[in-house]
Amino acid sequence: MIEMRLLSNEILMDTYNKAVEMQLEREFINMLLMEIHRRDLKVPNRRQGA
Repeated sequence: MIEMRLLSNEILMDTYNKAVEMQLEREFINMLLMEIHRRDLKVPNRRQGA
C-alpha cells in the first residue's frame, strides 16, 4: 500500500493533476482524492475531456 501521508501537499496535488490528465486508473485517482479530502485541500473543478 502506498503511504500517501509521506507526500507533501504540493506533490500530492501534482500527482493528482497528472493522473487525471493522463487518464490513469480510476482506483488510483480515487486514492489520491481520498488523501486530498483527508487533508482538507481544494481540488480544482475539471471539465470532462479538458
